[in-house]
Amino acid sequence: MIHAVIMAGGSGTRFWPASRSETPKQLLRLAGDTVMLQATVNRLGDLVTNDQVYILTNQKLVSAISELLPDLPDTHIVGEPYKRDTAPCIGLAASLVYRSDPNAVMAVMPSDHVITPEATFQGALQAAANLVQDDPRRIVTFGIPPTYPAESFGYIQRADAIENSDAVCDAYSVEQFKEKPSADLAQQYLDAGTYYWNSGIFVWKASTILEALRQYQPEMMVHIDKIGAAIGDSSFQSVLETEFEKIQGTSIDYAVMEHYEHVVVMEATFQWDDVGSWQSLSRTNALDDSGNTVLGKHLSIESTGNIISAEGDHLIATIGVNDKVIVHTNNATLVADKNEEERVREIVKQLEGLEWDEYL
Repeated sequence: MIHAVIMAGGSGTRFWPASRSETPKQLLRLAGDTVMLQATVNRLGDLVTNDQVYILTNQKLVSAISELLPDLPDTHIVGEPYKRDTAPCIGLAASLVYRSDPNAVMAVMPSDHVITPEATFQGALQAAANLVQDDPRRIVTFGIPPTYPAESFGYIQRADAIENSDAVCDAYSVEQFKEKPSADLAQQYLDAGTYYWNSGIFVWKASTILEALRQYQPEMMVHIDKIGAAIGDSSFQSVLETEFEKIQGTSIDYAVMEHYEHVVVMEATFQWDDVGSWQSLSRTNALDDSGNTVLGKHLSIESTGNIISAEGDHLIATIGVNDKVIVHTNNATLVADKNEEERVREIVKQLEGLEWDEYL
């Protein structure tokens, strides 16, 4: 039986000022009319029931997510008391899933991707689950065929093809995982034809990932196992807070994927975008006649190639403005050159240093 785990604890600082601590990227409508987290749940369709969906987030977002997803059991929306990256998050989630179903297959995914078509995605997850059922040692991840030499993604180098009776996706053993490359190296990866973008979507048995974490991250699992032992007990929340604080945070790639022997990469047949920055909205939303991406009200005079976002009925009017990011919220406005958008994070850091928390 497949259980879905959605990681929804990110802060989305590159989408400031729309993304804030109380309303981060995954709780915004950035691609279509649906909040990104809700779209992620909807995308699962009939592959899982509400009782088989878990949301791992940070504590301050639990109430908002419960209101957004009222059909999920309250105990399936879990707030991490401290930010500790993806490996502890996945260890905690696997403990929850394993406690409810020791034979469970987990599909783990971020909350803020745009993936279409939904039916193709569901078929790919089922195909991955079948590979895991065929060999429970397997950890399956999805690789996205690169379309340009991206420097902002990690990469997966494939090795030999794996016999796969399910023809939905081609499957390969993994040669190695690669960190975000330089421009020249990214071009080499693209030219080689044997590298994929790392989607951050995984399928495995809950028991398998727990054992892998115990093998490669024993100190972390001392604390995760204590939390797991308290699941269903009145002490769970206090144990979670006490033990989670003691964990040294790290990503699942560093913790397990780069060391584990039985990793399989499936070539994604679905369309995927990680919606990582304001410019990505040009890929996930329609452009106006002047090539502007507009979320809100915009009046344009000889303005082209802009990303425009405005809350409510606020109008943004531009004259002779080109290739800018302009975002208006109730108490902050961003104006930036599109080529400088990565520096939005610098604004957030400066706001933190100034302790201007009302803008964070």
